[in-house]
Amino acid sequence: MSDIDENHVLKRLNTRRSTVRVVQRTRLATRLISPLHPAVFLDRDGTLMEERDYCKDPSDVTLLPGVREALERLKIAGYKLIIITNQSGIGRGLITEEQFEKVQAELFRQLGPLLIDATYVCKDAPHENSNRRKPSPIMVLEAMGDHRLDPHQSFMIGDKAIDIECGLRAGTKSILVLTGYGRGERTDRATFVAETMTQAAEYILRRNSFLQEQ
Repeated sequence: MSDIDENHVLKRLNTRRSTVRVVQRTRLATRLISPLHPAVFLDRDGTLMEERDYCKDPSDVTLLPGVREALERLKIAGYKLIIITNQSGIGRGLITEEQFEKVQAELFRQLGPLLIDATYVCKDAPHENSNRRKPSPIMVLEAMGDHRLDPHQSFMIGDKAIDIECGLRAGTKSILVLTGYGRGERTDRATFVAETMTQAAEYILRRNSFLQEQ
């Protein structure tokens, strides 16, 4: 290769590296200055769909009444919708990851496209030394970092006390729904107790409307 050709290649490489650095700096700057978004973090089993012990068959997936419509209203209002779920059946060897993914696919089919922004899953069994299993807030905090979410404008919805604790520890407000295991759970730590997902969404939207008027 001649000196001229070599200099030309080096110049192109340096230009390309400079372009990559500019893109990286731009992405970082965008993340730093872009506003934080409100979110609703959602338990899955007993909250979005009927409770099934270690659900592994897509044919067992049944949305709870009013769930899709409630989530659509929250989405239109600007909330990111993120599933936060413990799936210890995987860690226990009761279901496979493939079975879990098929159940998820059926859930998303019934909910409709593009409604759920992300899903965070803890596959660890209860006896494992896990720092991600609810009531740990780790999965919620991961989602906040990944999607630039504002805990002060966000809510956790679930049918168990561990969902309530998870949200509170992450800095969100927490809503207990009386579906799934909800009626047998403690309610004193919840920000609000809702009979259904419909009622939970109405509470969030009313609160959001009130804050915007202030």
